[in-house]
Amino acid sequence: MTAAQRERAALVDAMRTRGPDAPTLCEGWKTRDLAAHLYIREHRPDATAGILVPGLANYTAKVQDRTAETTEWSALLDKIAAGPPRFSPFKLLDPVANLAEMFIHCEDVRRAQPGWEPRPLDYATVKGLTRTLSLMARMTLAKAPTRVALRTPEGKTILTAGKGDPVTVTGRPEELLLFAVGREARVDFEGEPAAVQALRDAPKGL
Repeated sequence: MTAAQRERAALVDAMRTRGPDAPTLCEGWKTRDLAAHLYIREHRPDATAGILVPGLANYTAKVQDRTAETTEWSALLDKIAAGPPRFSPFKLLDPVANLAEMFIHCEDVRRAQPGWEPRPLDYATVKGLTRTLSLMARMTLAKAPTRVALRTPEGKTILTAGKGDPVTVTGRPEELLLFAVGREARVDFEGEPAAVQALRDAPKGL
């Protein structure tokens, strides 16, 4: 089983445990909406483009809402658990394209609940998420209002991005990834208070 497959299983298990109406960290979405998003991403190529292309977002939203309303919850989760269908480009790219997707959304479900704690992750998962962090954070933090350095607890700087007063964000690679995409993350900040607050408040995401 690949790291992406393990994270998929963890995400499906988290959604099954909490049910279809649990909160998530995706604004305005319950677990049923998140599951519908994951389904159409891999099973509805006609609606997938709207996830990234604003001009097509309305159609994607309609398909997602219809999927959430008309698909039985357990059946929807079973389809997600089975992985990308044969015709989906995500079938071939699953280990690369889906590791971060499944991890981030698993934490969207877990961390919407009080009392959450980070999960222990195996070496292969952390290594894969670190690669994704190096690519994704360059885009999500490119317009940061500070010169932000992402650093591991061991002192390794993974990357720097943005312009302005320096701020160092320290955390495990998976936590830095969550921070870089605007999610709840266990990270520490070092820098002038105004600069740290500006970075905290700045929008993040693709």
